[in-house]
Amino acid sequence: MTHPNSTRLIVPPFALASCVRACITRSTVEAPLAEAADRFNHFPATPLCSITWFIEGEAEVVEPPTPSPAMRAVFCGPQTRPLTTYNPGPVRIFMLMFYPQAMHALSDIDVPNWVDRWAPLDEVLGADWEAMSDAVLAATDDDARLAAIASFLEPRWQTSRPSGAAGIAGDWVRHLAWQAADSVLGRGVRSIERRIKASAGQPLRKLLRMQRAELSFFDARDDYLAGRVVWSDVAARGGYSDQAHFCREAREITGQSPAELARVLASEESYWIYRIWT
Repeated sequence: MTHPNSTRLIVPPFALASCVRACITRSTVEAPLAEAADRFNHFPATPLCSITWFIEGEAEVVEPPTPSPAMRAVFCGPQTRPLTTYNPGPVRIFMLMFYPQAMHALSDIDVPNWVDRWAPLDEVLGADWEAMSDAVLAATDDDARLAAIASFLEPRWQTSRPSGAAGIAGDWVRHLAWQAADSVLGRGVRSIERRIKASAGQPLRKLLRMQRAELSFFDARDDYLAGRVVWSDVAARGGYSDQAHFCREAREITGQSPAELARVLASEESYWIYRIWT
């Protein structure tokens, strides 16, 4: 069953809309989850980079099995497979989701090197990022955390964002392809593909597959919440060859078929990220 915990998706400030996809806050401190099954967290594969702050509590990575020492601030690169974590007790987190090419422009990290990896923020980013992270951890509420992030990122994004970056928020994958093709160095299909992978960590075809699956679930949201969804129609509208094709790609990204995901999304607390995202 679902629980009345504080979980929110926050739209980033306008000045960061082409840099930050979303902020996510979650707290189970006020209403602790008694059932162990509810303290799992199921995340889909994602092309985004993220920073997660554990204001209170901690998480253990369960799937894929990975040693997971306690970390207050975690940098996570793009993930090509679903990820499951577990909270031994109540948690309060603040998560910042970056477009991968924006993360590359802001920090100059090698995004492809961080695919399917995560580490403490202070091991990945510089001392100025660590100071910002400390301010986020010390803030008294989510508004103060968002303000600390914005005051750090906004001037840096103004000076480091690529030309035409305002279009990222509309369709960031195709915008990335356009940027690569428009570059003087980006002439030729292979050169374009290399530039895309260098800034986003994954090939364009994989980014497009993830985007298509996400948009297909957005498209079906009202119907599956009302219990009248026809998945073959959703697959056709999404450009899949058939329903089986849609199911295969959905399993790769979420670990579930579309029908299974719709069921657990409505009934299981551990799929909270899907509820607020879609």
